[in-house]
Amino acid sequence: MKVENELSFNDPLLSLMAQTERRYTLFPPPADSDQPVIVGVSGGVDSVVLLHALAQLPPLWRLQLHVVHVDHGIGLFQGLIKLTLEGIENEYLQIAYAGGDKLYVPIHQVDRLSKYIGSDDHAPDIHRLGTADWSQVRSKAKEAALEVARELLELYAARELAPGFAFSADSAWQSELEASFPYLETDDQLRAIREVKADMEKARPMDRLICGDVGYGKTEVALRAAFKAVQDGKQVAVLVPTTILAQQHYTTFTNRLAAFPVSVEMLSRFKTEKEQDAILTRLRAGQVDIIIGTHRLLQRDVAFKDLGLLIIDEEQRFGVTHKEQLKKLRTEVDVLTLTATPIPRTLYMSLVGVRDISTIDTPPEERLPVATYVGEYDDALVRQAILREIDRGGQVFFVHNRVMDIEHAEERLKSIAPEARIGVGHGQMDEHELEKVMVEFVKGQIDVLLCTSIIESGLDIPNANTLIVDRSDRFGLAQLYQLRGRVGRGATRAYAYFLYDRISGMTDEARRRLEAIREANELGMGYSIAMRDLEIRGAGDLLGMRQSGHISAVGFDLYTKLLKRSVDEMKALRDGTSLPPMTLGGVNIDLPLQAHIPDDYVAAEGLRLQLYRRMGNITGAAEIDALGQELVDRFGPLPKAVENLMFQLQLKVLAAKAGITTIGRDRERGNIVLKSETLEHVDRAGLQRRLGALAAVQRREVHIPLKDEWRVALMRVLELMGEA
Repeated sequence: MKVENELSFNDPLLSLMAQTERRYTLFPPPADSDQPVIVGVSGGVDSVVLLHALAQLPPLWRLQLHVVHVDHGIGLFQGLIKLTLEGIENEYLQIAYAGGDKLYVPIHQVDRLSKYIGSDDHAPDIHRLGTADWSQVRSKAKEAALEVARELLELYAARELAPGFAFSADSAWQSELEASFPYLETDDQLRAIREVKADMEKARPMDRLICGDVGYGKTEVALRAAFKAVQDGKQVAVLVPTTILAQQHYTTFTNRLAAFPVSVEMLSRFKTEKEQDAILTRLRAGQVDIIIGTHRLLQRDVAFKDLGLLIIDEEQRFGVTHKEQLKKLRTEVDVLTLTATPIPRTLYMSLVGVRDISTIDTPPEERLPVATYVGEYDDALVRQAILREIDRGGQVFFVHNRVMDIEHAEERLKSIAPEARIGVGHGQMDEHELEKVMVEFVKGQIDVLLCTSIIESGLDIPNANTLIVDRSDRFGLAQLYQLRGRVGRGATRAYAYFLYDRISGMTDEARRRLEAIREANELGMGYSIAMRDLEIRGAGDLLGMRQSGHISAVGFDLYTKLLKRSVDEMKALRDGTSLPPMTLGGVNIDLPLQAHIPDDYVAAEGLRLQLYRRMGNITGAAEIDALGQELVDRFGPLPKAVENLMFQLQLKVLAAKAGITTIGRDRERGNIVLKSETLEHVDRAGLQRRLGALAAVQRREVHIPLKDEWRVALMRVLELMGEA
């Protein structure tokens, strides 16, 4: 059975394969529907969202997809359609609205559309075109975003204004420690380290999020920050969600810092009460430099002599009470948070610019993606997966997340694979017994570790390269992603099997989670998983349930843009600076050009849609050049229509820099018209002198004659306006 590039089911009638570069696989239909649900996408270079897959399916299978247009509101995406206007054929996205209305969006305006993500699972109301309903909804959402922005800035103003400790510049010891790192740092890792050090050297408390995939080197970033703090006489607390991860971090920190006079201790249930009391006494006296522990570190009897840095590994694993305590610490000491899949609230704060974030996207050398299988539980499949791993000298994680019947699962595994040495580990075991099992597994004395989700965070056992998750439909998306991160941490190909029980059935949300984990089959997808988690679970709220309704009304994407704009406006008001007018949907272009991707160049509608979406997200000239080269490499020389499309992309980049909101036509005068509200606030006479005979400057418009060389003139005018 091939699992690296395929997703298959026992019943071949359940699979519908689209004839494209990718393979799409369907789950059985939900109980209340006769339509299947896509759950897996494999192959190709880029991970695609469901939107791209839908367009590939025959109309019978196509599902309804809600989208948001910034100017017209929520509608239903109905695919791509070709229309001929003024003798020029182009491709458009067809959106259906209430009352039978249709909207045809030019493909170069795809950035004005976003997939609808609400705050819950309820379908949104479809708007009508030509009414004031959408304007009112968006206006209310903007007012709500302003309120949230004010509260967010007040929350983080305390941190900005609080008297923090400015750590010293790097010492010789710091350089010596970093030189002892046995691996070659990636560029992303080095950048994150620089950003953390720069924050620590400022006289305000740091609050930075390090978002990097599992095994991408976040721990090394934290370790270097901890050593920097210790050298200035400060204590460091490392807060982790599980005792196993605490033990692993303790081992890592102890080994890396062995050559230096640094005292590292651990607080967890692996320590006796007497040992814990002794550690706490030394901690209060300042004799412990770095303390690593679980939520035990947040209890009242834990006191520091001079805490300077708090490192939090996977904050989403801690409860509400713990997070309130952490919130208080954020205004007093430097805080560094590590995560592979940030929680929605954390992601919000990073997206809108009120929390600092560093991303580590580059995988370590020789790292291979984990081959992922999603399907029904089958004893023969489990036996095959276990024996294949054992035959190549590796080990297996078998995750069964129900302690009450884990002994039954053990007996079943022994009957399936009697050749394997099986050990059991879960959080309700005696700490010494659990520690013994984990040590035996690390030493290779156990072939299969039958365990609960206790292994999901941070565990690093390079020889374990097969993961089997029983009843994977019962896990959250971030959990599934973290579990898969336990394998494939070296140069060996790893395999992950996410199994479900067909008889018991599953919820639609579970189907979507399994779809997402299968799509995210490439390296560095943790941040994307967090975004999909937002999509599946709903965007929720920032500072209270009152925001949930506004997010539902306009969708997460638009709400985030409104919120970010509100934050920027309030920052500008505070700093006495000005902001250009808000343009939520980029630059609107209406030119006499055939600009699209022809069917005979890229035949698959879903693939064309994917390319259009990528084009809509382009913000720089270098990205345009790279995409053009990729198109040539994949599909051959660019047709004239695609060259025109790339030209429009160049115009959009230049127009955005120049503050232009619309590039259109004055058909009566035969001119190209550039519209911008910022023209009212510039020296228009000076701009006219710079432009000369190329264009005529008016109060809010610039007119360019539509002559033979109008393309060259248009590009030059935009360049000159961008330099102003």
